[in-house]
Amino acid sequence: MEENGPFGSTRSDGASFFKATELSPSPSESQADVVYEGPVYHLGVNRIGHHFCHRRYLRICGTYVQMYKKEPGNGDRPIRQGVISKFLKIEDMGRRKFEDEDLYVLKISNTLDGTTKGEIACKTALDASSWKNAFLQAKEEASARFSEGSGHMLESDGQFDLSGHRPRLRRYAQGLTRLIKIGRESEHFLRGDSLKGLSTDFKKGDDDIRDQQDWRCVRCVNGIRILEDVTSESNQKDKVLVLKSVGVVAASTSDVFEMLIDIHNPHRKQWDILTGDLELIEEVDGHHVILHGTFDPKYVRRWNSKRDFVFSQFWRHDPDNSYMIFQYPSFHKRCPKRPGYRRIQLNTTTWEIKPLPYNRPNSSSCVVTQTMEIRSTGWGKWRKKYFAKLDKTMPYIVLCQIAGLRDYFAASTTHIEHTVNIPTVRNDIIVRTSNEISEDDVTHDEFYDAIAGDVEGDDDEDIDEEIKSQKVRTHRFQSIALGLSAFVLPGSRKTELVNGPSTIEINPSHFEGSLLPASDGKSSNCWSDPGGGEFMVRGKTYFKDDIKVSGGDPLLKLVAVDWFKAENRIDSVAANKNSLVQSDAAQKLPFLLIINLQVPSTPNYSLVFYFGAPREIRKGSLLDRFVNGSDTFRDSRFKLIPQIVEGYWFVKRAVGTKACLLGKAVNCQYIRNNNYLEIDVDIGSSSVARSIIGLVLGHITNLVVDMAILIEGRAETELPEYLLGTMRVNRVDLDSAKQYD
Repeated sequence: MEENGPFGSTRSDGASFFKATELSPSPSESQADVVYEGPVYHLGVNRIGHHFCHRRYLRICGTYVQMYKKEPGNGDRPIRQGVISKFLKIEDMGRRKFEDEDLYVLKISNTLDGTTKGEIACKTALDASSWKNAFLQAKEEASARFSEGSGHMLESDGQFDLSGHRPRLRRYAQGLTRLIKIGRESEHFLRGDSLKGLSTDFKKGDDDIRDQQDWRCVRCVNGIRILEDVTSESNQKDKVLVLKSVGVVAASTSDVFEMLIDIHNPHRKQWDILTGDLELIEEVDGHHVILHGTFDPKYVRRWNSKRDFVFSQFWRHDPDNSYMIFQYPSFHKRCPKRPGYRRIQLNTTTWEIKPLPYNRPNSSSCVVTQTMEIRSTGWGKWRKKYFAKLDKTMPYIVLCQIAGLRDYFAASTTHIEHTVNIPTVRNDIIVRTSNEISEDDVTHDEFYDAIAGDVEGDDDEDIDEEIKSQKVRTHRFQSIALGLSAFVLPGSRKTELVNGPSTIEINPSHFEGSLLPASDGKSSNCWSDPGGGEFMVRGKTYFKDDIKVSGGDPLLKLVAVDWFKAENRIDSVAANKNSLVQSDAAQKLPFLLIINLQVPSTPNYSLVFYFGAPREIRKGSLLDRFVNGSDTFRDSRFKLIPQIVEGYWFVKRAVGTKACLLGKAVNCQYIRNNNYLEIDVDIGSSSVARSIIGLVLGHITNLVVDMAILIEGRAETELPEYLLGTMRVNRVDLDSAKQYD
């Protein structure tokens, strides 16, 4: 799914919606801006130290923010307002409970001085991510205006602040060209400091890696399909069988997600035979919890021996309004074995909730996929004895939870009453007011914490045209994915580096990193350059037909890799006197790009990649604008495409294969000096990324990981996209990391 910039596209959802309306600006308004507004909850601590959660109405116009007590009418004045600076930082804090209600929290702070400006919360993850993107768009605009000399808007007394006392209000000019409403009004309002009465309503994105999985349908019962990953058959040494069930549920993705994630929902036991009785053991963060469950198998077994289990659960929300939930066995000192219960391990499981590629008008449905593994020491015996009788096994009962979920929503009409049905046919429809593609109209790729929705269709005629166009694109993309037309169109990469006789031949043997290069394909604890053939990037005509093409050879050459460990986070690797960048060989290169992936752990690790350019960077090129541009520009353009080539299936699902806008998901520090640009990627700054990296570290000695980095193309002149560099790390040993000094 490609995201159309913050709020470049919107989507109907059972718990939230976007409404775009063209408004005429008044003569007194100085300029025209898109306005984002809707209900939120203001969180904080009052003067006497009591926590509060007030329902408020928020409005963002350009770089101006206003907060009202309720939806404003003519003449209503805001209770808080201010401007957004380029130093704004907004973090997705995940779910937090207030008065027995779960809200999705965003924290606003200032990166310049580290001060916290307050917190807001929303009823759904979709609303929270939409507000996050609205603030990020305002930040980009503030950075652009600052570059143009409008620095007065960054004065500290004018910045938007939710903390402390209400500042004296000033009036800002506002021009409206489009109104996008985030969220919906509820029949219930907050009263005082309580959340009681809060209602509890509850273009398919193509991956950027060619799919290597091979699923085979082995059962079709109860209206759902059960499939087996045929590739797992070749992995018999791990004795793992991977199955998944797929079904269509007549509810929005948010409705299904809330039903799965909310352990206190009273209706859960009406469809969930296994995990209907759950209790919270520990809340690691807003995206990660540890749960305890009990299970009485008396309805599926002759004996009545009760079971209990402990498992970790974390989730993420993706730009195409899809959700991923990951569950794996765990243990906790607060949850010892209970008398009368037999402690078992819950099968490692993932839930994937995606909107239908083609939503019919006046309908709200999604595709729900549950994937789980079956481990058995007697692999052959299990296959021979039980697979033919799968319908009578516990794995089958678990996989049939989708059937229970589907039937529950089909029988319930509660969620339908609150669903705003907006006819859409794909997830990346863009509303344009001109024939040109602007910076705000272009699409973005998915990352764990960067979220957007879809836009409502204007009329049925447009929908029909989009369906026809989508069918053509789907067919053409499948041909590419099968390798029938893998190619890279000539274009933008030719203009990135200066042509001439001053080309330097780069020999990786002249550079020495702490992680050695691979000697062959079976080597361990080493690195190599896989090339860009398996990575898909935007083609020359992407803005017309959404076609992606093979990335081809990268622009820069991977020359070395360092694998460091230290007690504290490792920053500014290139500035260290012992750094590879300070060597004679590196000083001769026209340009070096250093990617420092900072891995949070005990100790902290850093995986550092060094890419060299054989020629100087051409002035005015996209690469030049990235290397010498602002941090805001870099954050909005720097992408990484990951892929687990070999390894545990659960880690593969968690990492995914979609492009990540790193600067919008985690904190990135950019250090430009002499002939290099260093990018320090703080993976620990994202709660979702922390959970995923924990899984990766647990299996890292068995993983082969490919990554590609690139600059996102947002205009036809910047297409086709090209890969800056590609890298592969083979089965890295944690103990081999070199102590950093």
